[in-house]
Amino acid sequence: MSNLRKFSSIVVDGYGRAPNRSMLRATGFKDEDFQKPQIGVVSTWSMLTPCNMHIDKLALKAVEGTDAAGGKGIIFGTITVADGISMGTEGMKYSLVSREVIADSVETVAGCEGFDGLVAVGGCDKNMPGCLIAMARLNRPSVFVYGGTILPGCYQGRNVDIISVFEAVGQHAAQKISDKELKNIETCAIPGPGSCGGMYTANTMASAIEAMGMSLPNSSMQIAVSREKELDCFNAGQAVIHLMKKNINPRDIMTKKAFENAITVVTALGGSTNAVLHLIAIAHAAGIKLTLDDFTRIGRKTPVLADLKPSGRFVTAELAAIGGLVPLMKMLLDEGLLHAECMTVTGKTVSENLKNVKPYREGQQIIRPFNNAIKNEGHLVMLYGNLASEGAVAKITGKEGTLFKGLAQVFESEETALKAILDGKISKGDVIVIRYEGPRGGPGMREMLSPTSAISGRGLGKDVALITDGRFSGGSHGFVVGHITPEAYNGGLLAIVKNGDKITIDALKRQINLNVSAAEIKKRQKAWKQPKPKYTRGVLAKYAKLVTSASTGAVTD
Repeated sequence: MSNLRKFSSIVVDGYGRAPNRSMLRATGFKDEDFQKPQIGVVSTWSMLTPCNMHIDKLALKAVEGTDAAGGKGIIFGTITVADGISMGTEGMKYSLVSREVIADSVETVAGCEGFDGLVAVGGCDKNMPGCLIAMARLNRPSVFVYGGTILPGCYQGRNVDIISVFEAVGQHAAQKISDKELKNIETCAIPGPGSCGGMYTANTMASAIEAMGMSLPNSSMQIAVSREKELDCFNAGQAVIHLMKKNINPRDIMTKKAFENAITVVTALGGSTNAVLHLIAIAHAAGIKLTLDDFTRIGRKTPVLADLKPSGRFVTAELAAIGGLVPLMKMLLDEGLLHAECMTVTGKTVSENLKNVKPYREGQQIIRPFNNAIKNEGHLVMLYGNLASEGAVAKITGKEGTLFKGLAQVFESEETALKAILDGKISKGDVIVIRYEGPRGGPGMREMLSPTSAISGRGLGKDVALITDGRFSGGSHGFVVGHITPEAYNGGLLAIVKNGDKITIDALKRQINLNVSAAEIKKRQKAWKQPKPKYTRGVLAKYAKLVTSASTGAVTD
């Protein structure tokens, strides 16, 4: 397979590369291995989080598959951070930054070591877009493997997960549950390895990547610790060699139509708002123009069909049990909502992959039929208006209503807003404004899961709105608007909102507006001064200098 060694041959072939080969012999290379294509297997393993704690073993399975197909698999690591652990703290500012660090590190290692292809195994939220960004940049045959979803915990006969714990904090603050009940929920919600179990960001992005064609069928809907997931990893190792033989590279798969397929599937699943940010960023790396308006266009014709948490009833492990993602994709294909001709990492098109897929079993309630959709249009609503002249992202499932008018309660950070919510200082009709949490202003665009969960826990989910230039976790629900651009730090109108100002959020008109006179806005803008940077050295300072607007994916290159 010497013709497949486009990059590794430069590193190890010829008498002049004897020192290179000598180094590799110490890692276990034999004479025959130098004639095999080298496949970098990206392991995002760490003991920081249940999302990634099992991935070391899955990476070994990917190597087995690669080696069985005639390649030479080489595992290397990249970082992960634990969103659920850092949530609500200053540490969460590093979360979105980690996406860029992961992308840069995968590109760096693969480029330096001359890998001919890649298999990446990722779990927590930023692993997935980070690895896909690197794959798009490198454009060498690649397959992504999702580490798998967690099994739910059980409390008093109902499924619970990490979001249950966050919301229990709000319930405790409202004296709806006791110290003991909070402790009981805390101790049983996370039973073992795997990514957070609803249609939160990890499962959303895994589904998007599969729909895009960069994962094997149903990779996104398998239990983390299962025979199916081990086989998925082994098959991915083999698939990358097959892609090399067929000369299929990531940018052959990651076309504009493939991104449209991903948006369609995310919409049907009721997925996370983070998908907007990440898909735009991945598209940027692939040289594809993807905008907020693409989400609006596709959302207008795509219904929400999945009754999944956080706003629905079921967890993704239950969806995996009835067949996973592929029957839903077959439904969407048959309805004419997917591009059938898109190439995938199987070496086949979307329609070829789905040809023999059977429908979900009769009587299941997780995926609705088209004539009984949860929402007839998409839940990811792109808003514009004077508060978001460059766009904002709302998650409107239909349960929150479509119109909210209220009075602003302004906070300069997530922490101060959370304290006010837990202390009972937020009332019905309030619009909580959390600013200076954008990509530059944060820096890092923290997720507002703690405040939104506290709101839900206190029973105010339908009675208050929360708007921010930060992000939301896939676990957030309620009348929430994030990714407001321009962000406050860049002089967006969010920076001049005052307590008591009237704000209108209209999901039908797709508008978010500050109801203050033009003269008053001009006066406030003239008086506004940009705050000093919160960080002047280190990774957060570098990120703040490089990062673009959330509306363009918050990319750094």
